[in-house]
Amino acid sequence: MWTEQQVEPALSAVLIARGRYLEYLTLGWNVVGSVIIIGAAYLARSVALAGFGIDSLIEIFASVVVIWQLRGGGKERERRALRLIGVAFLALAIYVLVQSARALIYQAHPATSPFGMVWLAATVAMMLFLAWGKYHTGKQLDNPVLLTESQVTLVDAYLAAAVLVGLALNALFGWWWADSLAGLVIVYYGVREGLHAYRESAAA
Repeated sequence: MWTEQQVEPALSAVLIARGRYLEYLTLGWNVVGSVIIIGAAYLARSVALAGFGIDSLIEIFASVVVIWQLRGGGKERERRALRLIGVAFLALAIYVLVQSARALIYQAHPATSPFGMVWLAATVAMMLFLAWGKYHTGKQLDNPVLLTESQVTLVDAYLAAAVLVGLALNALFGWWWADSLAGLVIVYYGVREGLHAYRESAAA
């Protein structure tokens, strides 16, 4: 018969294994997605797609950081993991801000990208599912790094939706500036999540 002391470690081990599985799934999706999206961005000359491709690379980085943290370690490892995620997001925001401003100033007209749009739609659904799983697992584990990364994944879904709208407006109505505006959405979320991760690292 299981005692309370036996149940808690067993449950914790199951939750940690689930957290790792969700991170590996996120990692695999984004490795494939970053190649697809960056290739589509190059062909379409799309700032928003390029920004989302870089966001996918950051999501890969964040997943690796969380897997590393879930393997064990004290508060210092937890703080370092959160700081690394924060730095990556702030760097993304700066890059996309510069590229979006340049595209608007020079009135760059991106081409349409049907394949990129299909992948973005699939990414919205997948990231929403993964964010839900990470949030509930992180809540049960009381793990701030996994909870923060669930927000990263949720932001990934929002960004995919924003970029998808921008690409659709450009494809349907020729609104070339919608691509850059979608890029600015990435800037907003990048700054917000970067600062959030830093605050979490200070509180950890």
